[in-house]
Amino acid sequence: MKLNIALLAGDGIGPEVIDQAVKVSNAIAKKFNHEINWTPALTGAAAIDAVGEPYPDETHAICEAADAVLFGAIGHPRFDNDPSAKVRPEQGLLKMRQKLGLFANVRPTFTFPSLIDKSPLKRERIEGTDLIILRELTGGIYFGERGRKDNGDTAFDTCTYTRAEVQRLAKKGFELAMTRSKKLCCVDKANVLESSRLWRETVQAMEKEYPEVEVSYEFVDAVAMRLVQWPNSYDVMITENLFGDILTDEASVISGSMGLMPSASVGEKAKLYEPIHGSYPQAAGKDIANPLATVLSAAMLFEDFKLVEEAQAIRDVVNKSLAEGIVTEDLSEGAKAYKTSEVGDWLAKNV
Repeated sequence: MKLNIALLAGDGIGPEVIDQAVKVSNAIAKKFNHEINWTPALTGAAAIDAVGEPYPDETHAICEAADAVLFGAIGHPRFDNDPSAKVRPEQGLLKMRQKLGLFANVRPTFTFPSLIDKSPLKRERIEGTDLIILRELTGGIYFGERGRKDNGDTAFDTCTYTRAEVQRLAKKGFELAMTRSKKLCCVDKANVLESSRLWRETVQAMEKEYPEVEVSYEFVDAVAMRLVQWPNSYDVMITENLFGDILTDEASVISGSMGLMPSASVGEKAKLYEPIHGSYPQAAGKDIANPLATVLSAAMLFEDFKLVEEAQAIRDVVNKSLAEGIVTEDLSEGAKAYKTSEVGDWLAKNV
């Protein structure tokens, strides 16, 4: 197979972890006789510095023309620490999701056998955890009307959803549940929010189309509690943008490190794959960041193109690296810590 992949390294540790995913992907392509054409493009603070825009039209054209996008991370402290900044790296991420129509963020949470005792949660609480959270990505409070009034002393952000937006996300949730344990949980705040009541009634109306799926409805605050008590009680979860942003970051630490969890953002046509962590600017350029989440994001990419054996080969070599202690400093716990580039080299060599 020939794949054309847009490569958006972004900011901070993005370029470093992306490099390792490219190494591993190229090794997989060589082993399984595929061809990958990588096309780099600017986004985030790097794009602002170069052209004054966090998601330039040229980058969008490259993403649209590609079979998929492999994305690193965006963000820089000089923007985080300047509330008056008119142009921000994160605006590029929102613009990219909206223009590419990436309405569903797919975030798996699972455990690694060799790391299960490194989780902040007890072994007996997390063993068997294998869940996927589908987060709606282009609606809600992040895209609603916002502003200031009363001479700037009052701020507002509006959460708005249409029934169609809920339906298309829920449809992916139902379809995913059918391929797994046929359990789906809709996460909302329907006891307080009108937008959540729309979510709940819309999903309830869709249940008859998927009679084999067992659907539950839970408030987001209860789910936040249960995720650290009994995460293995969940399988597929669907939720709105803000709730999904928070819950997926909470769920990510179950594995032992945020540097381990991959994700995909998908629409009707476009597909983007990225680690769930941020740009971690404190580590940028030090060759110490954990690249495994980005490497596993590449595995999700291969799997979505029906290259299941290739995806499994990546997961197998990642598990082998963890079992043998070929890890960066966030997982080394006093043992030898390998550089980001060293981990990538080892993975590529052992594919």
